[in-house]
Amino acid sequence: MGISVFNYGANAVCFEKKGRKFGMICSWATQVDYDKIVMLLGSQSATGKNLAKGDIIGVSVLSVNQEDVKNTLGENHSDFVDKFANLDYSTISNAILIPNASVNMVVEVIDVLHLEGIEEDHLVYGLIKSYTKNDIPMMTIKG
Repeated sequence: MGISVFNYGANAVCFEKKGRKFGMICSWATQVDYDKIVMLLGSQSATGKNLAKGDIIGVSVLSVNQEDVKNTLGENHSDFVDKFANLDYSTISNAILIPNASVNMVVEVIDVLHLEGIEEDHLVYGLIKSYTKNDIPMMTIKG
């Protein structure tokens, strides 16, 4: 099925675990409660493969002027290249956040689900522990 029925954002999902930094762009993400989000990370994602219940991660909703960040985090895999070598970022606990993003969230992973039909993928259910917002519009990726 090749339909695309929504416009998607560019959301940087980034964290440090066991001395390694992981980061990717996730377009399939949404808020499902006032303090809960879900994100679908593909089976090929090193970031998704290294997430577990209880992890603290950063989710940065990129702004319209952060195309370079989208490209840096969206290309290659975190287990092959250091995506953060030339990227400006900050950390809170193990969460890696991108400065000047429209929204920055520190998220606790409540669960990583593998549902029928998307068993190989990682459906991440998270609790927003804290967030900051600014007035820069969010980046939208047309599907």
